[in-house]
Amino acid sequence: MSFFNKVLASVGIGSAKVDTKLERDTVSPGEALRGVVEITGGNTEQKIDDIYLSLNTTYIKESDDKKYTVSGLIDRFRLAETFTLAANERKEIPFTFNLPSDTPLSFGKTKIWVATGLDIKNAVDPTDQDFIRVIPNPLMDSVLNAVSSMGFRLREAECEQAPHRLRRRLPFIQEFEFVPVSGPFRGRLDELEVVFFPQSSGETEILIQVDRRARGLGGFLAEALEMDESYVRFTVTNGDIPYMQQKLQSVIAKYA
Repeated sequence: MSFFNKVLASVGIGSAKVDTKLERDTVSPGEALRGVVEITGGNTEQKIDDIYLSLNTTYIKESDDKKYTVSGLIDRFRLAETFTLAANERKEIPFTFNLPSDTPLSFGKTKIWVATGLDIKNAVDPTDQDFIRVIPNPLMDSVLNAVSSMGFRLREAECEQAPHRLRRRLPFIQEFEFVPVSGPFRGRLDELEVVFFPQSSGETEILIQVDRRARGLGGFLAEALEMDESYVRFTVTNGDIPYMQQKLQSVIAKYA
């Protein structure tokens, strides 16, 4: 490679391009995501130090009483060792990885995407982004359908910075905020918040915040002191799916 071409490559002129093609863009937590990374060489030979895929989302972070949106890394996967890409060479690298069980779902404002990057020393690193749709697995779907069947409407779903006591592997949690519009809890609850803490594809821990409606002066004071809120933790498995609504209704009724 001529000195002139080396200079051009180092500043990203005539450098490699990357394009990731997914087999499908809809997947559930725990399922496999497959695809191929297509790399096309530029006008000059380049050494590729690393190829990686990262799974990302955004979440709300609070600092100094201000809220702002930041990117959050869910997981990162390395695809290839160092290799040299010739000028105009085309290379395909197939991949398969399982979505982590704690990947957020594509509800509300929550977006999830796969970012592909080539690590090229002393150069502008080529990148590519592909958004995916993450849908509930059967167990999560059963819980969300049960809440809906009890007369709750999903008002908001958002990833937020996790308080220290709720922090697990990731620095954020996804909250599903429901309001009762019909059914047994209309008029008894202000809202219901649900958070999933998946243990496996067939088992998940659930945290529910039950926010009771204030009634009279005592209720007003309780609400002002946040004594009208109860936090409930319990675990559900695939074996609970046929009876999910009865199980959730029984749990919520104890605190309504």
